[in-house]
Amino acid sequence: MDYLPAVEMLSSPDVTPDAAVIWLHGLGADGHDFAGIVPELRLPKSLGIRFVFPHAPSIPVTINNGYVMPAWYDILAMDIDRKVDTAQLTRSAEAVHALIEREIARGIDSRRIVLAGFSQGGAVILQAALTCDRALAGAMSLSSYFATEATIQPHPVNASLPVLVCHGSYDPVVNESLGIRAEAALRQMGHPTEYHRYPMEHSVCLEEVRDMSAWLQARLT
Repeated sequence: MDYLPAVEMLSSPDVTPDAAVIWLHGLGADGHDFAGIVPELRLPKSLGIRFVFPHAPSIPVTINNGYVMPAWYDILAMDIDRKVDTAQLTRSAEAVHALIEREIARGIDSRRIVLAGFSQGGAVILQAALTCDRALAGAMSLSSYFATEATIQPHPVNASLPVLVCHGSYDPVVNESLGIRAEAALRQMGHPTEYHRYPMEHSVCLEEVRDMSAWLQARLT
């Protein structure tokens, strides 16, 4: 089977991994974008996690005048509701499901797999996590939005999936109102959620890294 190409890193190179984090980048980036965050998480050396950072395919992006760039789906309009190509987003979520199955084949219990995504990647992992037919450990949505809130058909096995939502209060790309709306929708669906706000733009800050580390350890330790 063809899988998305990816950068892989171990949290503790000397420990056999028994957990996995599949982490999607944002528009125009690639899998290397977040690989450097692994040591910054300062996870316990006893915790064996395989981090998988897939590369999105390159496609024309409408909001960028059709310029071809790495993207999980096409963005058709940058209005508050974020008009996106839902079919492409769903295909990307299915590609994430394939990566989950690969981790299971490698010996990782699905209940020790976390999905994470920044911006576009966050929209994909919400779709992927909530529709996955394997029970997962949790999902992290970073500076993102719930693009398929109105169309998603969740799988009951992840009906109570914990979700961490992080957002910058000065984000000029994905307004924080979208992060707040995503968290509210997830909570209404029955998901245990945590929402963290940071004085930053469309990026990642040290305080957020520390919060992500604590949340991951709570799920995987």
